[in-house]
Amino acid sequence: MGDKDMDNKELDDSYEFACRLDQQDRLARFREEFYIPKGKIYLDGNSLGLLSKRSEASLLELLDSWKQFGIDGWTEGNHPWYHLSEQLGRKLAPLVGACPEEVIVTGSTTTNLHQMVATFYQPQGNRTKILADELTFPSDIYALQSQLKLKGYSPDTHLIRVKSRDGRFLDEERIIEAMTGEVALAVLPSVLYRSGQILDMRRLAKAAHARGVLIGFDLCHSVGAILHELSAWEADFAVWCNYKYLNSGPGSVGALYVNKKHIGRFPGLAGWFSSAKHKQFDMEHVLAPAEAAGAYQIGTPHILSAAPLIGSLQMFEEAGMENLRKKSLDMTRYMMKLIMKERQHMRVEIGNPLEDHRRSGHIYLEHKEAARICRALKANGVIPDFRAPNGIRLAPVPLYNTYKEVWEAVQILRRIMEEEQYKQFKNERGVIA
Repeated sequence: MGDKDMDNKELDDSYEFACRLDQQDRLARFREEFYIPKGKIYLDGNSLGLLSKRSEASLLELLDSWKQFGIDGWTEGNHPWYHLSEQLGRKLAPLVGACPEEVIVTGSTTTNLHQMVATFYQPQGNRTKILADELTFPSDIYALQSQLKLKGYSPDTHLIRVKSRDGRFLDEERIIEAMTGEVALAVLPSVLYRSGQILDMRRLAKAAHARGVLIGFDLCHSVGAILHELSAWEADFAVWCNYKYLNSGPGSVGALYVNKKHIGRFPGLAGWFSSAKHKQFDMEHVLAPAEAAGAYQIGTPHILSAAPLIGSLQMFEEAGMENLRKKSLDMTRYMMKLIMKERQHMRVEIGNPLEDHRRSGHIYLEHKEAARICRALKANGVIPDFRAPNGIRLAPVPLYNTYKEVWEAVQILRRIMEEEQYKQFKNERGVIA
């Protein structure tokens, strides 16, 4: 099933075919590593990944190190807490195409974005504006607005948001055109959280630097789903969470990347763990920053929230990101073909890119009754994700979802739409979409 062949002539839409695909799946063994909700088809791993047995074990191991060592847990045990953020940064680096010293596990997406903007946004002369886009996740806009206000600028005049032509996708040409001599910093998503469009980060970074603009990316919807080469692309910085495709648990510790050419730049928000490790407990009132991405930590690491990542990253190392990406593309392509074959019954529009190189790890469907369709899916045992105003996200995650589940989910969606089961529910989102 090639990415250019989106017709249904070659599609075997039988249940038996889905089962055969599962039998041929070289990653199938990893499903046994996860706690799958009983009787559910979980397709919301792009919002919160499932718990694995290895993550549970690594969390319990670090909890035990607190029980066993007390304060000496900072330097004792299999995973001494004092160096845990750096240790995890080294393991994460291959997933984003970075050098080990360029990545640190710390903070949350938004606190890390505040740190990066405070560090890299240095308005001078005519270059006083920040470039973003109108489709990015709201919290990124909140952070950028806050940083502009702290520098004495109005977000109304100094935050540029590149427009989308259709409300689904962004045009890289438009973004590059907006990189004028007034722009000091660009902050863009690697993947659009609704449509799943992958932006051409290499092209955007090259264009930004040619125009004197620093550029950073929010990788929340791409880490663990697609391949990255941040160092080769020369992105200046990136931030992300680890609880979606990386399955590190609700509210787990995030991460950031700083290109090695910027290591040594003083952190905009200096703190206790910004310090070089060998100097930190000298207790001096002059900060000596770490000579790595660790300089952009702020407070004490959240050890128990970082612990599940130890177990999760072991599986990514074993599975291989190339293999995971291939299966992800195969699954989303298969799901789209099934949906398109049933489109006369579905009455939903596919709002994600059809091409493999532009599509991330989830399918995005649009329907004016999307909220109540999501409620109906949940009532039928399928866990989707609603995104206002009219979006249904379905993410078959390669570590734990199966082709059989993809097939079953599409049949359930067809039945819901054919029988208009969704009309039993209110067309409004829940507290958590």
